[in-house]
Amino acid sequence: MSVEAMRYDGAPQRRSHIMAALRRKGFLSVAEISEQLGVSQMTIRRDLRRLAEGGEVVLVHGGVSLPPGGITNPGYASRALSHAGAKLALGAAAARLVQPGDTIGIDSGTTAAEVAHALPEEFAGCVITHSVPVLAHMLSRPRARVIGIGGELLHDNQAMVGFAALDLVKRMRVRLLFLGASAVDERGAYVRSEVELSAKHAFLDIADEVVLLADVSKLAATAPVQVCGFDRIDTLVVDGPLPEKVAAAARRTGTRVLTA
Repeated sequence: MSVEAMRYDGAPQRRSHIMAALRRKGFLSVAEISEQLGVSQMTIRRDLRRLAEGGEVVLVHGGVSLPPGGITNPGYASRALSHAGAKLALGAAAARLVQPGDTIGIDSGTTAAEVAHALPEEFAGCVITHSVPVLAHMLSRPRARVIGIGGELLHDNQAMVGFAALDLVKRMRVRLLFLGASAVDERGAYVRSEVELSAKHAFLDIADEVVLLADVSKLAATAPVQVCGFDRIDTLVVDGPLPEKVAAAARRTGTRVLTA
């Protein structure tokens, strides 16, 4: 069906288009959907309310996201396979910043986890993390000290979150924090859910330096919840050229850009 047909009498087709795009991206803004389908934002909001009433989406400020843990929400394992080569390269490039006796923090998420995999065998420092996959990997690295941050298990991100995690993190310090994100633009880093924010902010507060890892797909993605601006990011590790607005933001804040 053409966009013109959707404009007037294609509500079911519009909603199908919205769900298909949402499964690919995780978040869509009302303005973005309106432009794609050539209908008013008021019409799109009606479509989104209908989808939300059926439990298929969650309405957030300015747009819509998939429900956390929903069957349409891409799980950790499937995200790990997406852009897997780029994530390996990013992890290796980031791990080269680590010194043998460093204390480092590794955020949750499939990209940040690759830093743990790329740590050199001789690494004998300390890893602090709330990522369950990172903890599992570090079982094979007995020379390193590992501190796991406890809390409630967030299944979708395979990470521990909540007050127990925050209480422990705030008493620590890391030289480098390896931060993950769902999307990056000229304003900073974003995630899909506010549930992730508290742990990320706690780690940001104890880090001497923050290293953000983002493959190029994250530079074209959108997500609703801002983690931090570029002023909090010391190093951005990417696997390709930056959009000009993002490059300008990095220059303005003095953020170092490393290409994997």
